[in-house]
Amino acid sequence: MVKISTVILIRGNSGSGKTTVANQLHRILGSGTLLVSQDYIRRQMLMVKDKPNNLEIGLIETIIDYGIKHCRFIIIEGILPSQKYGKMLKQVLKQSKRIVSYYYDLSFDETLKRNHTKVAKNFSKEQMQSWFIPKNFLGIRGEKAINKNVTQRKMIQIILNDIKL
Repeated sequence: MVKISTVILIRGNSGSGKTTVANQLHRILGSGTLLVSQDYIRRQMLMVKDKPNNLEIGLIETIIDYGIKHCRFIIIEGILPSQKYGKMLKQVLKQSKRIVSYYYDLSFDETLKRNHTKVAKNFSKEQMQSWFIPKNFLGIRGEKAINKNVTQRKMIQIILNDIKL
């Protein structure tokens, strides 16, 4: 059992850069760091649609709970819309004394631009528009807005500084 775990929550619209940052951070923090990726759990593990009360919400909660009890760092990343995931996230995060939270507060045009730079699968403008939720803050204490001027490298530095590494 870990004495104090640190939860790192990275949220934002599709194409914002959160998955890339989370994956890099996971490699930096190393062994025993739990990466909770919304897309992986929903698409690969459960193969469910992102709708209210889907199976993924409970599984994410269970995984986060496990991480808080057993891991030094828990990185949670995804769109995680507040209207679907907010209640669960706020509830499960009460268990952790150390939480850093970031929300990529980007325009639709910026997320579309970033999506076109991806090597991996790109989504259409119409798909991305249908998922886009502006200003979708969770409203938890200390949640930081990340703007378009913050590079991936800078974002990693911000997080490492915030968790005192």
